[in-house]
Amino acid sequence: MNSSGTAEPLILDAMQLASEPDLEARFTESAHRILADLVRGGAALGWVEPPSLREVAALFSHVVSAVQAGDGSLRVAYLGRRLVGLGYWLRYTRPTHRPHADLEKVAVDAAAHGCGVGRALASALIADARLSGIEVLTLDARGDNSNALHLYRSLGFTEYGRLPDFVASGGRRYDKVLYMLDLRRQA
Repeated sequence: MNSSGTAEPLILDAMQLASEPDLEARFTESAHRILADLVRGGAALGWVEPPSLREVAALFSHVVSAVQAGDGSLRVAYLGRRLVGLGYWLRYTRPTHRPHADLEKVAVDAAAHGCGVGRALASALIADARLSGIEVLTLDARGDNSNALHLYRSLGFTEYGRLPDFVASGGRRYDKVLYMLDLRRQA
């Protein structure tokens, strides 16, 4: 329990997830539910329509392969036995960009918003990036996602660019905000 009386999320990495057959077996289905529900609610996760189970399975197969190759990190959050959040970073593939990675799809079930899950996930992913020798961790967020933007700023990310009206969703346009965390300065 934390100081507000809510349960602390259990944060697992991809290898811990793989070592827990019961968790691994339910992961893709639960991740699909979270991502599809968030997109249905208007979240900015890269999809206009909720992703299919097949799309989510393919995405996480790719992410796990990158993790196994040392080119990524996947973290998942559980409250009790229920998956409530996930996020990952992937190292850039361009040879000149290999010291850097992009934080992607940090997603928290709407029912767990305000419980510290996003902060715990992002903090674990930042720690993984440091351990992996990542120099600069980048991300982008939709300009109207004020909770996420506040969280990233509070973790030390700084805005390095903004593309006005770049993201198109349902006939609306949003800014794409580019953030970075320079881990070289924090070593």
